[in-house]
Amino acid sequence: MYDTSIGLLNTAIADELAAIHQYMYFHFRLDDLGYAPLANLLKMTAIQEMQHAEMIAERILFLGGEVEMKVGREVEKIHEAQAMLEKAKSLEQESIAMYNKFAVECSQNADSASKKLFEDLVAAEEGHWDQFDRQSDFVQRFGESYLALQSFQSGPPEGGAGQ
Repeated sequence: MYDTSIGLLNTAIADELAAIHQYMYFHFRLDDLGYAPLANLLKMTAIQEMQHAEMIAERILFLGGEVEMKVGREVEKIHEAQAMLEKAKSLEQESIAMYNKFAVECSQNADSASKKLFEDLVAAEEGHWDQFDRQSDFVQRFGESYLALQSFQSGPPEGGAGQ
């Protein structure tokens, strides 16, 4: 009865796993460049994507399906901050479109809970897109020196030296 929903949910898992890998790669590269605040944004987004994958997996298991842990795409090796942000925005746009489509399909198959899960994911991915778009705009307006200056002013991490 829920075969369609389980298939859609497993496609969503693959999308989330791909995003996790891509955003962690960006996190590592940005951290290496000294852009700590942007690196942290990508790390936190990857963690949120992990939480999405967990919610999707729980729904698959509830429906009696098997969670397929296949990554939807290879990590792209991008080294410039602006290009990373553009790629992240693109990934979020793809997810938004896909999850909207999946919500409609679940509705047509009388699976309201999966429909709601996809709608909630759309809202979360729109939030990620907005964060990446804002940072992209700042880098376009101020250049990558914006990222370096932002990192310089960020100070030691919480719980670091002197605390």
